[in-house]
Amino acid sequence: MSSRTTYALGGVALVVIALIVVLVVRWNSDHTLKVQGDGYGQVKDPAVSALLDSDGAIVLGKPNAAKTIDIYEDPMCPNCGALERLYGQQIARKIDEGKLAVRYRLVNFLDPKSAGKDYSTRAVAANECVADAGNGPVYAKFHAELLTSRQPSENGGDLSNEQLAAIAKDAGAPADVQQCITKGQRIDSARNHAQAAMTAVKGAVGQVRTPTVVDGATEVDVNDSGWVDKLAP
Repeated sequence: MSSRTTYALGGVALVVIALIVVLVVRWNSDHTLKVQGDGYGQVKDPAVSALLDSDGAIVLGKPNAAKTIDIYEDPMCPNCGALERLYGQQIARKIDEGKLAVRYRLVNFLDPKSAGKDYSTRAVAANECVADAGNGPVYAKFHAELLTSRQPSENGGDLSNEQLAAIAKDAGAPADVQQCITKGQRIDSARNHAQAAMTAVKGAVGQVRTPTVVDGATEVDVNDSGWVDKLAP
């Protein structure tokens, strides 16, 4: 074997080794992200309200909250679930403290990824049913559950309206809210509101992408683990 061939093979080996190192480091980084505020749980203060705004935004917070941000989510979006798992408890604490309020803008572009081709829309409708009752802690618990332990997987996952209503019941929603979900009473408004939210997020960041967090006119870098504290110290 010529020395030129030996050097060439050695160079290839070094490139492969470097690539493996990069992938291992990246994998470890992705799997060691710290849950912020771990152990706090969901919103607790009964003074926190949920408000279904006229544009379909669900506002969770105290009336005099120091700052309000917009969070765009699709109920089926796995990265939205990751955002809730990593930062949901920290956000809940800030909401309880009156430092932060969140306008949840729910979209439905992942409908085609669900088994029934309409899950995101039905989940948006269920969120509206729960939020319209006004109870902040109940809505917070329902929202967190849908995005974490009960979130269906893309390309085949789904939850029926009855299952969504059962989650609402577990969160503390009364019978009329459960009935609103089971009967799909807010499906049409949810579809309209989801379209409005997609228009809004495209206007804010140039494309429909979830999760997207916006502070006023500025997109928030959620890859920065300290973003919640920076917004609401």
